[in-house]
Amino acid sequence: MSLVVKKAAPNNQQSATNNYFLKVMMIEDEELRNLYKEASADHIQKIEAGLIYLEKNPLDQAKLEQLLREMHSLKGDSRMLGVKDAETLTHQMEDILGAVKRSERVLTAQVMNCLYHGLDAIRKIAQEAVTGQAAGVSVFHVLAQLMGADSDEALPEIQETVAQSNVAATTQSIAEQPLVFDEAVQDSEPGEPTAEALAVLSDYQIDTIRVESQKLDKLLTQASELVVTKGQIRDRVAEIDQIMALWEEWKEEASFSRLTFDELERQWQAPELQPLQNFYNLVETRMDQLGVLLNRLRATTSEYNAKLETVANELESGIHSLRLLPFSTIFNLFPRTVRDLAKQQGKEVDLQLEGGDLSVDKRILEEMKDPLLHLLRNAIDHGIETPQERQSLGKPAIATIRLRGYQVGSTVGIEIIDDGRGLDVEAIKRAAVERGIRSAQELAQMSAAEIQSLIFAPGFSTRTAVTEISGRGVGLDVVRANVERLKGSIQVEFTPLQGCLFRIMLNSSLATTDALIVQVEPNAYAIPVAFVESMQLVSPQEIFTTASDSEALASLRASAVATLGASGSQTLPFQGESVSVAWLADLLGLPVKAPTSTKALHAASKTLPCIILRIGSERLALLVDAILEQQDIVLKPQSQLLKRIRNISGATILSTGEVCMVLNPADLFKSAQKTIVSVTVKELAQQAQVKHKILLVEDSIPIRTQMKRILEGAGYEVTAAVDGEDGFNKLRMGSFAAVVSDVQMPNLDGLGLTAKLRQFQEYKDLPVILVTTLASEEDKHQGHQAGASAYITKGDFEQGVLLDTLRRLI
Repeated sequence: MSLVVKKAAPNNQQSATNNYFLKVMMIEDEELRNLYKEASADHIQKIEAGLIYLEKNPLDQAKLEQLLREMHSLKGDSRMLGVKDAETLTHQMEDILGAVKRSERVLTAQVMNCLYHGLDAIRKIAQEAVTGQAAGVSVFHVLAQLMGADSDEALPEIQETVAQSNVAATTQSIAEQPLVFDEAVQDSEPGEPTAEALAVLSDYQIDTIRVESQKLDKLLTQASELVVTKGQIRDRVAEIDQIMALWEEWKEEASFSRLTFDELERQWQAPELQPLQNFYNLVETRMDQLGVLLNRLRATTSEYNAKLETVANELESGIHSLRLLPFSTIFNLFPRTVRDLAKQQGKEVDLQLEGGDLSVDKRILEEMKDPLLHLLRNAIDHGIETPQERQSLGKPAIATIRLRGYQVGSTVGIEIIDDGRGLDVEAIKRAAVERGIRSAQELAQMSAAEIQSLIFAPGFSTRTAVTEISGRGVGLDVVRANVERLKGSIQVEFTPLQGCLFRIMLNSSLATTDALIVQVEPNAYAIPVAFVESMQLVSPQEIFTTASDSEALASLRASAVATLGASGSQTLPFQGESVSVAWLADLLGLPVKAPTSTKALHAASKTLPCIILRIGSERLALLVDAILEQQDIVLKPQSQLLKRIRNISGATILSTGEVCMVLNPADLFKSAQKTIVSVTVKELAQQAQVKHKILLVEDSIPIRTQMKRILEGAGYEVTAAVDGEDGFNKLRMGSFAAVVSDVQMPNLDGLGLTAKLRQFQEYKDLPVILVTTLASEEDKHQGHQAGASAYITKGDFEQGVLLDTLRRLI
């Protein structure tokens, strides 16, 4: 086997020396080109990390030995694939480090700079080999730097190298010409492989395969769908259990009915009962057959569901682990950048990396590389002082930046901590006013945390001049957007003159999301649990409006007033702070059902389900109708037509098969600042305290008195009537929520009163409850025909039954 490398000739006639420097080469074989692309990038990254380390720890022989092995591997790969320039430069760098290992040379600053320049040239040459785009590297000059590093004695050797290069260039045609490099040189006769070659062939096996990340992403999404389907099947298993329970009840009732029939058959001895006897026999047979099938179905379904659950969990876990890469994959990209930026600014920075061995989803690494680089550049440019400034402040001349990765449960955290000057709050205020982000009046009402968060506003920058590092108008809003795209959050903390901390929190699993399912009648909505700080039941007394604030509470609620900026906005004390309160229905643009819903009115007088959301230092309390459950969901992205729907980040399918919208917490915070509260909890509680008026129609004085006490004790306002005629007249004169009536009365009985009311359109839906001693089925049937909403017999009368019926009907 041979490898072919293309060399493209220059367009014009030039000297042989120029041809040597300007020729462009690219590995022709696509598979080998891709292999070299990945292998060279890996080697170069490790070499760069090794140089960074040796610059700080020049006496570490173990690291030096490891670095030499990486260079040797890169040189071997380059030689095998014909990337001669990379091989030449790597060989020279290897010679320099070999001399250092033998204590013949010292790693001075000049030597390190030459090694860095050589590595940069190798990176460009490797890029040229895989893309065919000219690297523009003068190998002669780079080689001259390397060979002349820390010494002037190498100049004759350089001249000899250049002469050899010229001879090599003039012996080849300028036109495109393939160069053939044998993969191996064998001393044995052709056709007679050596023992070593045979051993290599016999032991050869493929230990790894490469998979496109898009295919892996798609496979993980499908595996996550399988997990959701597993939950749906689990619900179906529960339904089978319900069917079994229903079958058992049905079988008991059928057995009891059969015993009754057998008793009748012995008494009557009528031949006409034989068909019914045959029917009962058939029912018993069918019930037994149904029981066998149901038991078999339950057993097999439970078994298959257990197997599916195991396989689905292992499959999702296995595929997820394939996507995991260590933090060091991106962390190792930053030391060189930090070093160069610091030197460019005349500063000295020690970058400390922590948690590099922690593995996270590769998409997190891809999406976080640029934001982390931006934060590091900002730390060097804005936060870190010059050595002279630091010494005048009593700090070490060398600043420290810590880049830390860690994991807490299902959440991944990334922190960038520096010991610089911290944030300049006054400069932030001036920049916010100058750029029109906030007015001076708004800034005066904002808390310190809210002012700090302005650095993430679009277009915010404290720089007035464009520099190579900052001032391009691309601020931390891009960082925040990237973080929020991963459904994460970012917050900043600082101590003046002591340092600054940026903390990014992300969900470790991006395929599925742990979500809290809440209900806003009649729909269910999902909220990512990562943004939920607390769930609780709150009473109306805990929620107040800013319009009725007392002097003592005004300072506590100042931050909430600034956040919502609307008079009459609701707030809730939480952990010593005042948190803005909003109906989720209001934020979603839905009608709030609470004012017209009896169930909501009743609940409002006691407690309301409340969810505390948190993003960074900001909090928001959401009132919902119910908190249903917590489950893993697969987020379905929105179509392009629905891309800009406010407050919605996507949709999912619950285990019940219901389509559920997934809410965007960041949008909910923005909506809370603009939405006007449709009805306050205080107003709702006042409505809940309004007593419903009940018309009680009863001719018996003792019974009328007793029932009136029961109804008034339950909070109802009761008007009594002595018979149906009196009741109808009082009903026409007032407004009532329901009618409770006896049946047997003079002038107009309860059945006649009910039938008469149903003739009027305004009383068609008025609840009418008949309470009587008439308990036969015929009496109940007549009450139903008359239009009664409920029929309660006085023989087994319980006040709880009456009150529950009233609450259900009103």
